[in-house]
Amino acid sequence: MPERATGRSGFAAIVGRPNVGKSTLLNRLLGQKLAITSHKAQTTRHAILGIKTWEAGQIVYVDTPGIHQRRDHALNRYLNRAAGAVLRDVDVVVFLVEALRWTAEDEKVLRGLGACDAPVILALNKTDRVADKGSLLPFIGEISARIPFREVVPISARNGSNLDVLEAAVLVALPEGDACFPEDQVTDRPERFFAAELIREQLIRRYGEELPYA
Repeated sequence: MPERATGRSGFAAIVGRPNVGKSTLLNRLLGQKLAITSHKAQTTRHAILGIKTWEAGQIVYVDTPGIHQRRDHALNRYLNRAAGAVLRDVDVVVFLVEALRWTAEDEKVLRGLGACDAPVILALNKTDRVADKGSLLPFIGEISARIPFREVVPISARNGSNLDVLEAAVLVALPEGDACFPEDQVTDRPERFFAAELIREQLIRRYGEELPYA
């Protein structure tokens, strides 16, 4: 078995409303595709671990289903519970929101984070679409007035902008200790799981109107 990295090590949950870019962020941070993506809400239906190890330590990212405002479907209730359960078992939380856009579902996630014991890092995604970067400051101020964030990091998951800053902030928030997983392991899921997910991704993308998605 490969040696385990020493330094800082722990679990970092990526949380947010549906379609805010959580899976895209995970894939960018790892430098490979683990989580499937599409324009449909709640494409992610399982908590997926993405493991990144280097000399400074190991971050185990947890990609969670989007927290949904509507609770009239059993699937929505199940996915909300799955995402909420993750918050009890992680060392740091990355709260992902879309720059200059705040919805009722973002508010629902924020309320859940108020009872979270782990430090929370606010990551403003899709900043590449914001022409006037100065407009981000009032937006950040309004959200930060609700709960204290450990860090606030503007990013773009699509083009990878500022992800090194985000990752450094996550690592510093983790406890010191040995790595949880061997350094050559990148996920906890078997290949069969990802094969099924990739097929589901293509079905959603190609036949989104035909499939009984709801």
